Amino acid sequence: MPVQLVITDAMWDRIEPLMPADPVRGLRWADHRRTLEAIAWKYRTNSPWRDLPAEPGPFQTAHKRLIRWALDGTWEMILAAVLSAADADDIDWTVSADSTVIRAHQHAAGARKRGPARSGEPADHALGRSRGGPSTKVHLAADGGARPLAFTITAGQAGDAPAFETVMSRIRVPRTGPGRPRTRPLAVPADRPYSSRAIRCHLRRRGIRAVIPQPSGQIGHRLRRGRHGGRPPGFDADAYKQRNAVERCINRLKQWRGLATRTDKLAITYQAALHLAGILIWERR
Repeated sequence: MPVQLVITDAMWDRIEPLMPADPVRGLRWADHRRTLEAIAWKYRTNSPWRDLPAEPGPFQTAHKRLIRWALDGTWEMILAAVLSAADADDIDWTVSADSTVIRAHQHAAGARKRGPARSGEPADHALGRSRGGPSTKVHLAADGGARPLAFTITAGQAGDAPAFETVMSRIRVPRTGPGRPRTRPLAVPADRPYSSRAIRCHLRRRGIRAVIPQPSGQIGHRLRRGRHGGRPPGFDADAYKQRNAVERCINRLKQWRGLATRTDKLAITYQAALHLAGILIWERR
């Protein structure tokens, strides 16, 4: 059965100039397009690497390329270039933040915990244990069109609020002309777990409008303090309706079965697959 391809000719015309050049003079990479199709097939189907069909090339090539480009930051650079091309008129800068817990398959366990870690690889491999068992948590920011702008991953039991500033710091959209990359959304709708003083101060300091409802516990605490509790933070209920964009973005990502269930031992490879899915989501616009 032939492999179902996901990269159209129009998409490849835009992606091809962003791909890395040959590493050494006289040595050529294997066909980049076939390699991307191989990686996309693996994560769309969540099949073992060794089950990769022969049509997109050897599985060893795709696996090594995934790790190599994760270590040198190639995936992030390609996503940044795709975002830069879209920034002129397509990015909706009302940016929603949220997280989702990813169940980890038993094949995701077993990465060694001792010795020097790979560059960018967390010591716990972003693998922890939540109520459902071994898991990873994906924290992300999505624009108003339900397309991903930035990712970070942690162990499954980690809280949402501590990862918020990390996700926001990874929003960097280079400009096509002169000027620094754009990093500041207009507003950030987020759910109640992000209603903390630290997050609200962080957004206020950067001139970003927070659209975050208060949990009942915080409201009761403020009321019990009377006049010393201060004024309630502003909240725009209509703007908060746009938070569904990040939920729709998560649903798009989880259409790839290898992202809905983690089988990667290394956090950097799982995060690289998230970046590839994000690149293809943006290129379909």
